[in-house]
Amino acid sequence: MRNAFANAFYELAKKDRRIYLVVADITAAAGVASFQKESPERFLNVGVAEQIMIGMCAGLALRGCIPFAYTIATFTIYRPFEQVRVDCAYQNLPVKLVGVGGGVNYSTLGGTHHAQEDVAIMSAIPNMTVLTPCDPAEAATLTRECIAIPGPVYLRLGKAGEPDLTSAAPDPFRLGKIRFIRSGQEICFLSYGPVTKMALDVSERFEKEMGKSCAVVSVHSLKPLDVSGVREVLARFPVVVVIEEHAPHGGLGSRVKEIAWDSGARCRLRTFSLRDEFIHVYGSHGDLLKAHGLDPETIYGDVCGLART
Repeated sequence: MRNAFANAFYELAKKDRRIYLVVADITAAAGVASFQKESPERFLNVGVAEQIMIGMCAGLALRGCIPFAYTIATFTIYRPFEQVRVDCAYQNLPVKLVGVGGGVNYSTLGGTHHAQEDVAIMSAIPNMTVLTPCDPAEAATLTRECIAIPGPVYLRLGKAGEPDLTSAAPDPFRLGKIRFIRSGQEICFLSYGPVTKMALDVSERFEKEMGKSCAVVSVHSLKPLDVSGVREVLARFPVVVVIEEHAPHGGLGSRVKEIAWDSGARCRLRTFSLRDEFIHVYGSHGDLLKAHGLDPETIYGDVCGLART
């Protein structure tokens, strides 16, 4: 996703001189390196000073520019939170906050680098849009789309190596609308970000081992959320499952439960997320997800019970 963002950003910045990139001591990836070389006056590295990064972006926006603040997710939004809230959102400025490694992607670097509450925090800020691509293609598309959004945007990216999940999607991409990336009739998985690959893997296993027809939906916009689209899923499918790499409070699972209650949904609903705790486990991204109980075996076993009833 980092490379997909960087390449899309480079193409945009070549055509629009209002676009700036402000980073906080992070290595430039792919097209960003080309942008840095060709337009050094619009590539600003503030060093390990994230509050200055966001304040500088706000100042650029006030001068008519479209600045992107780009670094590891925890340092894009947590360390400079007051500047994100007051400098950017309070003034409704077109600052694009790019957080790399959402969830526990930076597994081996510990809790300081785990953005497991970011969606809840950013969704709570007025004027903020929260976008969460599931694969490199959606990352590139959302990079282009967020230019047209007039206020601040939090673009939550994975880290690297995410596979293509959407090239064969039955639904086209529409900004702000949920998107079926796999068709089905009996069980529907709602997900976002790189963990959507887990939803696809589990859905394939259900079809192979239980003969269940499974749909998978990419929810690339968490704020604003496509409430009508989620309501239709809840009404249409007997079993609905939410899988997200985020804390259990304030994410997609919580919102889907609210919509289910408000709409009187009769489906069987199950949500899977990270635990409401800091997991002191050292290991790969998969190791961290498993320690949180967010792994294919756990999900498959739990949902089997729902599917049989």
